[in-house]
Amino acid sequence: MTVWDDLVGQNRVREQLAAAAKDADALVTAVSDGKPLDQGSKMTHAWLFTGPPGSGRSTAARAFAAALQCTSPDRALGGAPGCGFCDGCHTSLIGTHADVQVIRTDLLSIGVKETRDLVRRAQLSPAVGRWQVIVMEDADRLTEGAGNVLLKAVEEPAPRTVWMLCAPSLEDVLPTIRSRCRHLTLSTPPVEAVADVLIRRDGVDPERAHSAARATQGHIGRARRLATDERARARRAAVLKVPLRVADVGGCLKAAQELIDTATDDAKQMAEEVDVKETEDLKAALGGVAGGRMPRGTAGAMKELEDKQKRRKTRTQRDSLDLALTELTGFYRDVLALQLGSRIAIANVDVQDSLDRIAESSSPAQTLRRIESVIACREAMDRNVAPLLAVEAMTMALRAG
Repeated sequence: MTVWDDLVGQNRVREQLAAAAKDADALVTAVSDGKPLDQGSKMTHAWLFTGPPGSGRSTAARAFAAALQCTSPDRALGGAPGCGFCDGCHTSLIGTHADVQVIRTDLLSIGVKETRDLVRRAQLSPAVGRWQVIVMEDADRLTEGAGNVLLKAVEEPAPRTVWMLCAPSLEDVLPTIRSRCRHLTLSTPPVEAVADVLIRRDGVDPERAHSAARATQGHIGRARRLATDERARARRAAVLKVPLRVADVGGCLKAAQELIDTATDDAKQMAEEVDVKETEDLKAALGGVAGGRMPRGTAGAMKELEDKQKRRKTRTQRDSLDLALTELTGFYRDVLALQLGSRIAIANVDVQDSLDRIAESSSPAQTLRRIESVIACREAMDRNVAPLLAVEAMTMALRAG
């Protein structure tokens, strides 16, 4: 087992990162010994990982961070860093290494304040490890102001600091930032590779693992959730019934409301799991007593937490809706493949009867228009159109075909 084992279907990226980690180890050793640096090093201070959702961008970044902190004795004997067992690798992977900071957000954006805090941390020398590593999993959510703050740190990095930014595409990151990063592109992993990791790592039944991997078209995170969460399977089954429920106006409006209700329930469930603990932890930190009044001067901190929880709930609802729209797009993609006699593998084989029914009762042109209506719904929500209005417009368009 090594730090790279969870990086599914990305052999080329794995080789590049392993080579960079080896050069990084040599670089630290050379600096410690006062030797001149190798100008041809494959290591650099800023990396940008891009790829479609589910390709494993953050997994690659965390694995690379662990390899940079590897302290295995084999490394000193010429072995590649990233053993997966030493203290440096282990603590990096589980998120407890003092010099590896992983930034992910439950909110709609990453602001200036949070970014300035990161930049200040990035100026510090490593406390216990070989590098100070900052992994930003949602670099595409940086506001323009936050991006400008980050730019300064990427332009003038501290000697032993490494930035790892993750985003769906190059266009999601400011041109000034991406031009200063080494770029790695990940691809959607093969269905078989995703199924294998679900079986090997998560103990999923092989048949269910292959079904989940095929249904999610190689999206590792969604495949794991679909394979291990009964509620996720029930929600997907409800979404895939929508194309059969939009025969009349009443059915369109009802289907739209149910999609919104499901997303709202997802957000509420997450709030119940996280918000209560967060609130109690903050009260305890501020000196509050269980069941009693809070000390004076703490109202602002409590209000800030409430606002954060509200924004997180909004993002959770949007993410749930976006997943439903992705699944609808996949459904109609399968319909189009059947209509055109394509050899593309069908993803939603568990609803083959529904696919056949829609394919036989409509034309390829209608299917394309339906796919366009789903895309238009996603774009409308990106513009902050009220979700119910956007989804109702979509279901009406699905009916019209």
